Amino acid sequence: MTTALEMKGVTKYFASSDVLADDHVDFSVEAGEVHALVGENGAGKTTFMNILYGLVKPDSGEIFISGKKEIIGHPNDAIRLGIGMVHQHFKLVPSFTIAQNIMLGMEPNTLGVLRQRDENEDVRRLADEFGLPVNPKAVVRGLPVGMQQRIEILKSLRRNARILILDEPTAVLTPQEVGELVGVVRGLARRGCTVIFITHS
Repeated sequence: MTTALEMKGVTKYFASSDVLADDHVDFSVEAGEVHALVGENGAGKTTFMNILYGLVKPDSGEIFISGKKEIIGHPNDAIRLGIGMVHQHFKLVPSFTIAQNIMLGMEPNTLGVLRQRDENEDVRRLADEFGLPVNPKAVVRGLPVGMQQRIEILKSLRRNARILILDEPTAVLTPQEVGELVGVVRGLARRGCTVIFITHS
């Protein structure tokens, strides 16, 4: 196995609240591995992963992706490097369809005119490829939480995520949805995707 991600000496201090969230933390994870970050609320898990995703700037430390040192100052940098993050509170547009949410910012078009049929087909192929069936035409508003989470995962996969961060992914799911999520995560790992699972003890 090869090292997909390594973080060395990562420190983050929030002066406004006098909180040392992460203190010289080292972390590494292999390609195709499912790795859990477990700890009490406030332990610094989400801050640590927000640093990886470019949402928080560390005070010190280094990040290596597939052995290469990288500077991640914005989520766009993380996405470019194949890092995706599904937040505890989803970032979906309720009035949009599943396809529109997944393809937002990448819509197929001809001279600025959106090709909705191509958009739906693109999402259907993606969902089939990863074994995450969805109805591309369904409007997100009112969908079960487990399905909304699936949409967020597909959004990251559409952006070619090879490292996927799931922040407290089971907190809002029913037992059946938790079982489905476990199956999804195992399937991603079999495909070589690295999954980091943030959860509390």
